[in-house]
Amino acid sequence: MSCEWQYISSKNNALVVRLAKLKDKKYRKAEGLFRFDGIKLFCEAAANGAPVKYVLVSESAAEKYKDTVEESVTDAQLVVLADEAFSKMTDESSPEGIITVCAGLPGIVALDKGCEDVLSGDTEKSTLMLESVRDTGNMGTIIRSARAFGIDRLVISSDCADLYNPKTVRAAMGALFTQNIYVVESISDAVGAIRKRGSKVYAAALVRDAKRLGEAELKCGDAILIGNEGHGLSQSAIDACDECIYIPMEDGSESLNAGIAASVCMWEMYKVK
Repeated sequence: MSCEWQYISSKNNALVVRLAKLKDKKYRKAEGLFRFDGIKLFCEAAANGAPVKYVLVSESAAEKYKDTVEESVTDAQLVVLADEAFSKMTDESSPEGIITVCAGLPGIVALDKGCEDVLSGDTEKSTLMLESVRDTGNMGTIIRSARAFGIDRLVISSDCADLYNPKTVRAAMGALFTQNIYVVESISDAVGAIRKRGSKVYAAALVRDAKRLGEAELKCGDAILIGNEGHGLSQSAIDACDECIYIPMEDGSESLNAGIAASVCMWEMYKVK
């Protein structure tokens, strides 16, 4: 079990500079790495077998976390950073003193091709679909709710919020390490693949013929599609679905954000699992 710790004092150290750049999406993509703060997320990542590559702890928190880190991961590079260097790395206003760097998660798969082959399989799998959900907080909330409500997989369009953004990871509260997520170029094609297996796909859209959520005949294996926070679903996505549903609310209420709307829909799906 790895127990060799490297000490780095300078914020200009090559490794510190390199890993600090992971705050930006282009560097995450180039490196094939992402990072996140906090002991809870470290423990979730380690417990679920995430590919942890680096663990960095601040000098002032080193004694607090060393044993936990050494007991939890193998083959990771372990680093103690001087507090000044750590402050260069962290995204938190009140940091806990630990940052984890992981490689891409095996449960997150980009389906450039073969969308139908993957998605037209098991008819018992519950699926939530997302088109152009751009807010990282909403994305993380949806992933967290998907875990809570037993959603087997998420299918999201490629223009959704970056799954490896630190804000997404934080909002997901560890669920990112366990959830199966497929990223597709065409959400309409993905809808077609799921319908091909005999399941229904419901578009969450307030249109004239939409059914009230709870009155639609949801069955195990059916899917619901949620759209962009401001503009909802594209017409092509709506047209690809079987039916439309809406969430009933009190008159005069503001529309729900995508994270809450998706969570309400997933609770309805959970009831028929």
